[in-house]
Amino acid sequence: MKISDLKPAHGSRRPTRRVGRGLGSGRGVYSGRGRKGQRSRSGRPPRPGFEGGQTPLSKRLPFRRGVRAGGAVHTGGTPRVRYAPVNLRDLNQFPADAEVNPQTLRDAGLVRGTGPVKILGGGAIDRALFVRAQAFSKSAAEAVRRAGGRTEVIP
Repeated sequence: MKISDLKPAHGSRRPTRRVGRGLGSGRGVYSGRGRKGQRSRSGRPPRPGFEGGQTPLSKRLPFRRGVRAGGAVHTGGTPRVRYAPVNLRDLNQFPADAEVNPQTLRDAGLVRGTGPVKILGGGAIDRALFVRAQAFSKSAAEAVRRAGGRTEVIP
């Protein structure tokens, strides 16, 4: 077998439709474009967003500016901080009396990226840990203290 012997699978390719080749072809006269109007003419189609001369939607809506955070448009102020969440049950993989900080959480594969970390109260913790993070939920901070550990908020 040579590369010149290769053919596409039978039925996977269709011949291109040749329009404007006479009445007997079934695609003669107006060649499937109808009689008059913008779409019957040759040349480029109108640009995206063109509405036939009517004021386009992009101009009818009020002008928006600002930072897009989480899909919402902020027209002023600072965008909301996006924390990487870590549940209490995930902290049980660390040995007792260990220091847990954002870097150790990244090394363990619990957090991706370099953003701030928030410890949430999902699950239970069964060992004393020194947990340092940018934010804690109330239930998470209370659970760490009840297990004999400490929490510290990193600015």
